[in-house]
Amino acid sequence: MLADIHVVLSHTSHPGNIGAAARAMKTMALSSLSLVNPQHFPHADATARASGADDILAQARVFDDIDAALAECQLVIGASARTRSIPCPVISPAECARQACAAGNSGRVAILFGCEQSGLSNAEIDRCHKLVQIPGNPDYSSLNLAAAVQIICYELYVAASAGNDTVDGPEHTMVTAGEMERFYRHLEQTLVELDFLDPANPRQLMRRLRRLFNRARLDENEVNILRGMLSAAQDAVKQQS
Repeated sequence: MLADIHVVLSHTSHPGNIGAAARAMKTMALSSLSLVNPQHFPHADATARASGADDILAQARVFDDIDAALAECQLVIGASARTRSIPCPVISPAECARQACAAGNSGRVAILFGCEQSGLSNAEIDRCHKLVQIPGNPDYSSLNLAAAVQIICYELYVAASAGNDTVDGPEHTMVTAGEMERFYRHLEQTLVELDFLDPANPRQLMRRLRRLFNRARLDENEVNILRGMLSAAQDAVKQQS
């Protein structure tokens, strides 16, 4: 289960936090670390803070953008301490671990952490199926990045150690984040052609539609059906013009 669960750190500003996150991962038997546009990496501070988890740093994959980092993942859970104006399902660390281990039986899972200063951006949350929030002091709930990684990795280790009887894998092949991005581009293009979406004044339409479909967690057959419907709508528009 844990082999296909990836910790993704986005726009990390301090290399020491990358090393400390790697150490947190190794203590809980996770090994797949992805970095999105880190400010400094590789770096001596990362190696020093890793304290023996150098192998995780050496194997870490570095990406230029979030879509590339998540492209092969079927479930993306973002860690966020803040509530958002457009709701996204929020789960506890234990439930995050249960769902991640269940999905890890059949595909890749990403646990996404934002930069130290501001956390996940709206664009990054748009890529998440769920958000996980670590409960704490409501007057001071902001955790250090590596501490947050440690808590989530601990819950993942506990869930995986409980055995396969505690988690049920999905019945169908879930789509990857890359396939969903292609669907969203197709959806947006079709809505523009139908004059339902004004590209000059899109407001929050696509963001709300992303949250809707992310909550549904579509499988491959469902996405193929939806894209077939979109193509049929585009063909009808062409015939009328």
